Amino acid sequence: MDGGPRYKWIALSNTTLGVLIATMDASIVIISLPAIFHGIGLDPLAAGNIGYLLWMILGYLLVSAVLVVVLGRLGDMFGRVRIYNLGFLIFAVASVALSLDPFTGGGGAMWLILWRVVQAFGGSMITANSAAILTDAFPPGQRGMALGVNQITALAGQFLGLLAGGLLAAVDWRAVFWVSVPLSVAGTVWSYLSLRETASGRRGRIDWLGNVTFAAGAGILLAGITYGIQPYDGGATGWGNPKVLAGLFGGVLLLAVFCVVEVRAAEPMFKLALFRMRAFAAGNLAALLTAIARGGLQFMLIIWLQGIWLPLHGYAFEDTPLWAGIFMLPLTFGFLVAGPLSGYLSDRFGARLFSTTGLVVVACSFVGLLLLPVNFDYTAFALLLLLNGLGQGMFSSPNTSSIMGSVPPEHRGVASGMRSTFQNSGTALSIGVFFSLMVSGLASSLPATLSGGLQANGVPADTAHRVASLPPVSTLFATFLGDNPIRHLLGAETLSGLTAAQRDTLTGSGFFPGLVSGPFHHGLVIVFGVAAGMALISAVASALRGRHRPAGLRQEAAEPLGRAGRG
Repeated sequence: MDGGPRYKWIALSNTTLGVLIATMDASIVIISLPAIFHGIGLDPLAAGNIGYLLWMILGYLLVSAVLVVVLGRLGDMFGRVRIYNLGFLIFAVASVALSLDPFTGGGGAMWLILWRVVQAFGGSMITANSAAILTDAFPPGQRGMALGVNQITALAGQFLGLLAGGLLAAVDWRAVFWVSVPLSVAGTVWSYLSLRETASGRRGRIDWLGNVTFAAGAGILLAGITYGIQPYDGGATGWGNPKVLAGLFGGVLLLAVFCVVEVRAAEPMFKLALFRMRAFAAGNLAALLTAIARGGLQFMLIIWLQGIWLPLHGYAFEDTPLWAGIFMLPLTFGFLVAGPLSGYLSDRFGARLFSTTGLVVVACSFVGLLLLPVNFDYTAFALLLLLNGLGQGMFSSPNTSSIMGSVPPEHRGVASGMRSTFQNSGTALSIGVFFSLMVSGLASSLPATLSGGLQANGVPADTAHRVASLPPVSTLFATFLGDNPIRHLLGAETLSGLTAAQRDTLTGSGFFPGLVSGPFHHGLVIVFGVAAGMALISAVASALRGRHRPAGLRQEAAEPLGRAGRG
């Protein structure tokens, strides 16, 4: 069915708004966590509270990673617009509930975590079906442009969320959640009034066993990773925790069972046969590795700016969340420039050229960041961020267009969900991977450096050892609390026993950043080195996607799936 000549632009504008608010809310709490925890009266670094802090971030990502395939499959069965519209409604309700948190302390944190999970469920319904709606609405010759706008908006939303979080947290912690209310309500009304099904839904049976094994396996695996970066039994991380190991192995085992189930299922939720298409398989592998590298970049840049660079340049700790978002704008600008342009050009010249070149550019930017000193010149830093954003924009739009254009129309919903699963899983995995790498880098040198620096400025040895023996992950979180980390870690009682000169030195903007910059740079070298390697592997995968087919001939890509399905 044809939605009419104007319908495609309505679909593009509405789905772009949908993925924008869904991805903004995935990252908006990262920078605003200090204001949120102060607002509900909870110390994020107190014993047992790091779990609240992590789940505030990861709960949303985990749900997004686990459910998008299921919701994309439901879109194929019952109508993509129907599932998409319902997702907008659920997202709006959760946004209202988040802004009205009636509790404080642990109860307030649990309210926010649980409603963030509900919000993520609605956001997953949006993101799982948005690309399929656009693929249905746009002709092949314009599909890359439309998907490019949509995809780059989604990626830019992650970084715009950081800026919005910094701005709104300075006003009121509830404003971080208020901003989603008018946008989601307006988007819900608009989608119900304007969107309509332009592809026939295909009824079928729900693959319950596949749904359960996938959701349980992915959920347990990602939960294990979440607890793996938390300290355990005196260690810097929890990778030796028997429960974490059980979660990791149990999750992998359940995902293996899921693959067996899907091969045998009459109507599987996860179309494994799609991986027989080279463009689909290579595109998703590249997307997964790039998402891991991008997620690591996002978190490391926040810590680098808020914890070290901005204080060293005279910015008050309470102002660093806002300015960190502002100084990261070149990255978002690169996305916004390169994404739609590369999507448009890839329709004419093919996805492989642009996506592969983009990933090489991303790898070069990571190498450049690796070579920067901790106290860098901002011009060089901004140029490298711009380069990274341009490279990711060059990759993301053509890659999405290639993935979605390689599958037949009746499988676009599940293909969109699978693509989002790889991307969202990569973001969640990046936290475990890069936080572990950073913590490992800090654990070798930070305790001695921190203890020696504190004692040199009059802090009693036992107090200095206690602070230095805190898990490195606590020190990492202390860097973006929005408060002076030393004042927070030592406490008022210890500081009151020091001389005025010692207090001024310890709580000055330069002491903590200067103290941890050496160990932190050691960790950065490891993190950005791994990220550069992932980008290069992604470039190789992208180059193997196959040659470009003219838009009118892309339906040939569906033939292997038909043969695979009959097999």
